[in-house]
Amino acid sequence: MKKQNGFTLIELMITILIIAVLAAIALPSYTAYLERAACEDGKALLNGAANAMERARAQNNGSYDANTTMPNSTSEFGVAASNVSAADYRLTATAAGRLNGNLTLNAANVRGGSLAGQCAWQ
Repeated sequence: MKKQNGFTLIELMITILIIAVLAAIALPSYTAYLERAACEDGKALLNGAANAMERARAQNNGSYDANTTMPNSTSEFGVAASNVSAADYRLTATAAGRLNGNLTLNAANVRGGSLAGQCAWQ
């Protein structure tokens, strides 16, 4: 009688079970990583917009300009300026991708928004 080589059904099932357990552990970590990356994207976008506002102020005799060019939106966030006056502004980065909500920043560096807690933006 010839001996057959190969895997038994039990060996295959155990291998699939091990892969499933590893995937169940890795998936939440990967999702959290993607959310942290999206938060960092929004924070960087707001900081870039704040730098643009400050450059415009320096070039405009100490007054903020409502027509300041904002950084380009990313796949995760879009940024807009509102309530721009000579002495104040409010920047809002609105999530457009994985997250739902926004981050805000004003001229006095007061941070907020509905994602402030989740993104450690305080």
